[in-house]
Amino acid sequence: MIYEYKVVPAPSKGQKARGVRSSEGRFANALEAAMNTLAADGWEFLRTETLPSEERSGLTSTATKYRSVMVFRRPRADDASAFQPKELEHPKAAELPAPAVGAIAAAASDREPPLTEPSQEPDSEVSPERAVDSLSASGSSDESADVTDIADAIKKRSEPADPT
Repeated sequence: MIYEYKVVPAPSKGQKARGVRSSEGRFANALEAAMNTLAADGWEFLRTETLPSEERSGLTSTATKYRSVMVFRRPRADDASAFQPKELEHPKAAELPAPAVGAIAAAASDREPPLTEPSQEPDSEVSPERAVDSLSASGSSDESADVTDIADAIKKRSEPADPT
């Protein structure tokens, strides 16, 4: 995997925060804030380093000062090896027993076709009389039949005939 790196100066002063009173606590708060800011952009904290730095001292001389830096890294966006596909299966799915293929096919073949008149299109409604007749003939309820249609048909059959 190919990474890109970012090196930032470590904070030299502490950062005030509510409830943090000591110098060490303020310094730790400053480090935490710097690390969280870069982590939000996808940078992973790698390490801190203290490195020598030669700086000018006066007009003609140089002095060596030691600087602390924080090193971050993240995978390069153009690196194809960094691509990791997400897991599509639920983690607990591996613990469940796998259904037998024959059982699925048998369950699918046990289903009855929806109740429709021969002249009707598949998406049209079933007449209540047809639904009741079909239910009484098969002796079982069909999940595709509309319950309200069946209830209406039963109500119509049990009501006395209208004399008008």
